[in-house]
Order: sequence, then structure tokens, then C-alpha cells
Amino acid sequence: MLSRLPVLLCPVCRQDLQPVGDAGSGRVRVLACRERHSFDAARQGYFNMLVGKGTAFESDTAEMVAARTAFLDAGHYLPLAEALARAAEPALNGPAPTVLDSGTGTGHYLRAVLDYLGDRVKNREPGDGAGVDGVAAVGLDISKFALRRAAKLNPEAINLVGDVWQPLPLPDAAVDVVTVVFAPRNPAEFARVLKPTGRLIVVTPRAGHLGEIASRAGMLGIDPGKDERLADALAGRFSPLSAQDIDVDLSLSPEDVANLALMGPAGHHTDRATLTERLAGLPQATKVSARFRISVFVPSETPAP
Repeated sequence: MLSRLPVLLCPVCRQDLQPVGDAGSGRVRVLACRERHSFDAARQGYFNMLVGKGTAFESDTAEMVAARTAFLDAGHYLPLAEALARAAEPALNGPAPTVLDSGTGTGHYLRAVLDYLGDRVKNREPGDGAGVDGVAAVGLDISKFALRRAAKLNPEAINLVGDVWQPLPLPDAAVDVVTVVFAPRNPAEFARVLKPTGRLIVVTPRAGHLGEIASRAGMLGIDPGKDERLADALAGRFSPLSAQDIDVDLSLSPEDVANLALMGPAGHHTDRATLTERLAGLPQATKVSARFRISVFVPSETPAP
């Protein structure tokens, strides 16, 4: 059930969207604006906000999403999810905060943020300040297959099929935290929807990430100029606040390795049968190094035009 409905904008006319009917159940089934544009929840609980010609970008397939679910459900990246949640907390400590997980995928990282905040509220002593039990969460992704999983995992969030390169269905200065984990970034839109006190949290891979298996599994290498390109893309709209490196040493089965390859960009160009053949001969446990960077940015005092 939703803990709090975020303010959403109609992707057609940019008027406020309001829930229609079924208010007592805590489940939002229809969103509509005063111009009578309406959006029905899919049977799995997400809303499709792609209008017009939709999007030209390729979304994750059902096979890619299934691989990601299996890999993340096994807990391999749990240390990363927990570190991300800790990084988000300072900006979500006021009354009625809102978090946007852009590129939410199957919703695992948003789930970690919501669980962490819930635990912090339970353990807070009287007088420790405003709680976050009224947090509003929005999960945005281009893949309906991913959103089916996300809506089930995070029923208290509004899960939206949408393109990050189109105007986000959120008002100006409405969001406390934007999280982006291995997903595309739209600096102009993130700057627009974030509050002046908000945070943009970006997770990227570092040099050496999955280096032991990347080539054999057909995965893309890490661009050595990745950090510089991120800083350049955000310059003028965001200023760096902090960066934290997370190292996770994994022991992966051949099936884990195949899931890891399929769940990322390589999944658009291969399938499980091909991967199984390519990975034949791997031992029952392969030592793999996962190397991440959590970069936190704040809105610039003088934003770019």
C-alpha cells in the first residue's frame, strides 16, 4: 500500500494527476487530470506514462529482467544497496520527503532505501526530529517487464513506465533525493525536480569491476574516463558533495555469472544459451571483484540555463 502519494504531472498537459476511485483500499488504480487524460494501472500495479510515439530507446527484455531478479535476490549486491540507502538518508529526514529512483529496474535498490528509512524511524528516539514514515517513492523505468517486478516488490511506491529523456511527470522542486544506479541520467530534468536542499546520488562501476569475467562473458569494459564524463555532464547544474567506493568480493556460480551478464547491456546482444556455451568450463565458484562508486551531488547555487 502507498505510504503517501507523490505529486505527479500528466505527461500530456502537465496538469496535476489525482487518484480516481478506490481511495479506501490504499491502492491507486487510476490517475487522471482535470483535462480528462487518465492512466489506468496495469494488472501488475504500474502505470504507463509513455505517450505519443512512446520512446525510441530499447528497454530491457523479460529475459534480462529475470536474470537481474535472480542475481539481486541472491544478495550479491546487497552491500551496495545498503550503502546507497545510507547515502540517501540525510536528505530524506524532513517531513513528507519524496524519493525518485530513476531507472529503478526491478526496484531492488529503492526497496533497500525504503527498508532502511523504515528501520531508522522505528529506532528513532522521541525528540530526534521529523520522521520519514510519510515518504513518497517513485520508481521510473523504461521497461514494463522490470516495472512488473518493481510494483510487486515496492507496492508503497508509484511505479511508472517512462523515458528519462522526456520531461519527468513531477513538478519543479518536488523531490528530496534522486537515485540513479547504472542508468541514464538527464541532468536538466533532475535539476528541475530536485529541491534546492536535495541530493542526486549516482552509482557507477569503477575500473576493475567484474574484470575476472567481463571478457569471457561478453560484457562491456569500463570506460577509464567515466568519472570525468559524469562530472562534465552534471557541471553547471550540480556540484559534487562526496564520493564513496564500495568493493564487494563475490563468489559466483556459472549460473550467477550468466545472470550477471544477461542483466546488463550485454543482455541486448546475447541469450542464455549462447552464454552457457561461452561459460562452459567455469568452476563451481569463481572469485569476482565488484567495484562501485557512489557519487553524491547537490544542486548548484547558480544553475545552468
